[in-house]
Amino acid sequence: MKEDTQLPESEHSKELFAYFGLAVYYCQALEQQLTNLLLLTKLSQGTLPSEADLSDLYQRKLGNSLGQLIKEIQHHFPFSEEETAQLHHVWKQRNYIVHDYFKERIQDTFTPSGRTRIIRELKRFKNKAGALELKLQGYCTELYHKLGLEGKLEEEDMLGGYPPADLKRRNH
Repeated sequence: MKEDTQLPESEHSKELFAYFGLAVYYCQALEQQLTNLLLLTKLSQGTLPSEADLSDLYQRKLGNSLGQLIKEIQHHFPFSEEETAQLHHVWKQRNYIVHDYFKERIQDTFTPSGRTRIIRELKRFKNKAGALELKLQGYCTELYHKLGLEGKLEEEDMLGGYPPADLKRRNH
């Protein structure tokens, strides 16, 4: 095989794949925050009658895709138009990165300038997804305090209960 068609095992290549991993990580963190926000919003609206319902819903929502979570949360949480647009943009970019990015950009991985472009794109995406995740985390924290869950969650933490303990860990 010609040397210029092989992906070099350089630090530059490792950096590229590290940023790909970070992009995917922040998407998963965003999914977690959307799950937390959905549960906390339902709790604040009184639509979850029991802790068993909460636990069951938490487990089901963890299996939902980013798109499914975004579509559902929009019915329960008053996002601004800008926030809604950001969610949809990150969702669309996430799908492209996870499903098609390297199919379309494979040739760029073989050159230093191509790898640099990819790294720059993945950094921008990571930063957007990370900022959105922090914003959602702030909303979760507000609801968490509004609902007065601090004492209840600390008690459940000692008993090993979830999902409330999981909500607490992600939001502190």
